Amino acid sequence: MKQSSGHGFLSSVRCALVGVLGLVARERNARVHAAATVGVVVAGIGLDVAPSGWALLALAMGVVWAAEALNTAVEELADLVSPEPHPAVGRAKDVAAGGVLLAAIAAAVVGGLVFVPRLLELAGA
Repeated sequence: MKQSSGHGFLSSVRCALVGVLGLVARERNARVHAAATVGVVVAGIGLDVAPSGWALLALAMGVVWAAEALNTAVEELADLVSPEPHPAVGRAKDVAAGGVLLAAIAAAVVGGLVFVPRLLELAGA
């Protein structure tokens, strides 16, 4: 089934992958998220996290990545539509950035809930 934009499924997936790669290449915060993602995966493997913990970690990481991607999209469109500073554009960018911050805080809480009990278990507490 074709997308409304005229792209087939594989073409749409390719475009999405190009978008993700561009996000990481151009956005410093996306590279920070990439490093955090690698750190979480390495820690999860090292601590032998249970499948339920992996599910929570994957969901949390996915939400942060999605928020970062949407934030970047809002910023790029806002800059295109209003190259000059405008209060409404500034508020929209602040709200989008706030969404990333909220997602990152929630992800950190999830990480704590998954990793701290496992660390305590391994420490014999």
